[in-house]
Amino acid sequence: MVGAGMGTRWTMVVALWASSWPGGAFAQAGNADEGGIGAVLKSLDAWFGANVVGPIASVLFFDLAFWDNGLPGEIKLPFIVVWLIAGATFFTLRFGFINLRAFRHAWIVTTGHYDDPDDPGEVTHFQALSSALSATVGLGNIAGVAVAVAMGGPGAIFWMIVAGFLGMSSKFTECTLGQMYREVGKDGHILGGPMRYLGVGLGERGMPRLGRFLAVLFAVMCIGGSFGGGNMFQANQSYAQVADVLPFFAGGWGSLAYGVILAFLVGIVIIGGIRRIGQVAGFIVPIMCGIYLLAGFFIIFTNVDQVGPAFEKIVSEAFTPKAGFGGLLGVLITGFRRAAFSNEAGVGSASIAHSAAATDEPVREGIVALLEPFIDTIVVCSMTGLVVVITGAYEGDAEGGVLMTSNAFATVLPWFPNVLSLAVFLFAFSTMISWSYYGERCWTFLFGPELSMVYKVMFLGFVVFGSVLELGNVIDFSDLMILGMSFPNILGAVLLSGKVSRALKDYWRRYKSGEMQPRR
Repeated sequence: MVGAGMGTRWTMVVALWASSWPGGAFAQAGNADEGGIGAVLKSLDAWFGANVVGPIASVLFFDLAFWDNGLPGEIKLPFIVVWLIAGATFFTLRFGFINLRAFRHAWIVTTGHYDDPDDPGEVTHFQALSSALSATVGLGNIAGVAVAVAMGGPGAIFWMIVAGFLGMSSKFTECTLGQMYREVGKDGHILGGPMRYLGVGLGERGMPRLGRFLAVLFAVMCIGGSFGGGNMFQANQSYAQVADVLPFFAGGWGSLAYGVILAFLVGIVIIGGIRRIGQVAGFIVPIMCGIYLLAGFFIIFTNVDQVGPAFEKIVSEAFTPKAGFGGLLGVLITGFRRAAFSNEAGVGSASIAHSAAATDEPVREGIVALLEPFIDTIVVCSMTGLVVVITGAYEGDAEGGVLMTSNAFATVLPWFPNVLSLAVFLFAFSTMISWSYYGERCWTFLFGPELSMVYKVMFLGFVVFGSVLELGNVIDFSDLMILGMSFPNILGAVLLSGKVSRALKDYWRRYKSGEMQPRR
């Protein structure tokens, strides 16, 4: 895909995709000199992109809408997006629209009405939800939505909401399985997630070799993704934003100082394990979402007369875009793609955090997890989209991204771009602490708990590297591995869906009959 005629397409896909991942578009914050080590790093980066990143991307982003390749206004249908959405649709139908019928129950459980201090686990339902949300809620909700509107028009927001709705079922499935197959490690910590249920679960179904292969594949991809997309990418992006507001950090020594400070702050949290991560995430995530949503509500309130026309435009252009049927398919794909890259439904990462929740009912934690895509996509992303449409900031902006969203808020709140800089730092910090846990659990699965501290030290080292160096293709590779995690995860979850279905029917029967009562 990086050969003649293909490089441009790959660059466009990655650029648009990267802007929707927590942290937004890549900021080039590297400070390596043009000569010496800087030249060597650039050569290695170019080689890595051509021989490793490009071939992997040609598979994950293979354009299934091949019939219009090269034509003006061609439709791009990446294979990875189809895989994620197909899995979400299957789970929604398989479990009888669990995303609708269990929605109210999910909120009741999250607020602690079923918590029991004697239940096995390390964190509460709320802390598990916050830990998983901290890895997904980020600049993807800010920049990614603006990109979707710039590409597909206001109608893309409607299809983002639909994709988020379907993704709730994927989260339910993978997090229920994470609880079903979790185990207590030698160090006393919970070990759960796809690397557990793929191996053990498929082994129970008479497919031990396939299960072991998929489990190891998932773990390796998750570790790589935690170092890149969940770490260096976040440090790189947050440094660029902070240095723009605080000139003290600008320059080579400033980036190093920032990296060391950030590593220290991250280290304080991750050394304490999931309990500390859950506590910090439970504090930061509500503040992040609260500030952003309050600002959004204020924009909407001050433009209340534009809310009706904005909704009408979003719905009408979702089905009757100006470009006709080809435009309809294009805007649908754009909305689905942004949502898939924002909420990580189907990737399997969230099940690692939810497997540590204190409960003796696996289905109950899966029901809590289905709130993630709702909060991430249906609430936060929709808020961004509505503000962009109401203020008209998307008109005349061909690229979109975080600047479009920032400008939309600044039309009413001129000081908001400064608040956005703080939000970028908090988004990056929360994403890093959650992904450190995902990677550490996979590292423990492969190498044992006695070497978990080795992973944590390496993770903190990558925090500094991400702040100082330009590692574009390395980070792209790591992010591609995060998307690649969906292959073994969705395949295994589909094969194990029968067990989830039986457990759900039993749980729902007891819940509806009154046999299962809240503890407070």
